[in-house]
Amino acid sequence: MKKVAVVILNWNGKNFLEKFLQNLINNTSNDLAEICIIDNYSTDGSVSYLKKDFPKIPLVELDKNYGFAGGYNRGLKEIESEYFLLLNSDIEVPQDWLMPLLNLMENDSSIGVCGPKLLNYNDKNCFEYAGASGGYIDKYAYPFCRGRIFEHCETDTGQYNDIADCFWISGAAFMIKSELFFKAGGFDDKFFAHQEEIDLCWRIQNLGYRVVIQPESTVYHIGGGTLPKSNPFKTFLNFRNNLFLIEKNIPRYKRNKVKFVRLFTDQIALYRMIFQGNFAEAFAIIKAYFHFWYYSKQMSKQRKIIKPKSVKYLKGYYNHSIVKDFFLMKKKKFSDLNFDQ
Repeated sequence: MKKVAVVILNWNGKNFLEKFLQNLINNTSNDLAEICIIDNYSTDGSVSYLKKDFPKIPLVELDKNYGFAGGYNRGLKEIESEYFLLLNSDIEVPQDWLMPLLNLMENDSSIGVCGPKLLNYNDKNCFEYAGASGGYIDKYAYPFCRGRIFEHCETDTGQYNDIADCFWISGAAFMIKSELFFKAGGFDDKFFAHQEEIDLCWRIQNLGYRVVIQPESTVYHIGGGTLPKSNPFKTFLNFRNNLFLIEKNIPRYKRNKVKFVRLFTDQIALYRMIFQGNFAEAFAIIKAYFHFWYYSKQMSKQRKIIKPKSVKYLKGYYNHSIVKDFFLMKKKKFSDLNFDQ
């Protein structure tokens, strides 16, 4: 059994496998890590391509597309390793990218999850949207990153190169102790895709472990490989899953206030999309709320199991409104934010 299993969840990503898989093999130590692939019932010839061109790579074939969350939950049960490093198929890795992550985890048992700095594959001087240099969350459960707030991605000048505790690590490149993954319950299948890593990191912190960004390791992410940024289904998942996050993880005394504020701000987003004539995206927000209300009782049952703690004591929590700071106060950079108050 290798120390690390670098696991790619593939769904109709043959073009990315052709582009990046050999690069991953070349730049990943065979002594420490084994590359594995979970296929989410692809229909683009991915499986036959892998069996023909990379027959030695362990392949777990699923019987349908279970999404990011369900696919990893099922596939990882078939893989044995001390650490799982979940890696998107649309990522280019440089030489020796793995060692800083492994060393960090090996030298500090308090760390449950870590990840590398994510830069934009198409503009390698710019942070990438999905995770930049560590993920954070504000008082109303809006996620943002060190290096990316909403759609604004900063240029990487080394300003966030320090190892730091954060709230979440992007699922695009996500390293976790395998034992802890299963102890925490894995990803929540109901999320399907998007923000399930935030939900898991939230639970990991509640279990007493740290979530840490390790910028000494850098990878280059295309992003939007499965769903492009402007996509009604992606909009639906992001709005619905963020409501799931709130319902599951925020303590009762604060939850209703957060949901009320989110209803107000989400309505603004809805009207903005209608005004722009983007009716499919607007309908996706409405659908997200109906879907959330349908599943809210199930989320409440999970909350009783999780027993959420006060968010303000968790690392990477920003006790302000990132919406207010970004849109009204014009704070476009992470370094402009005030975490001390």
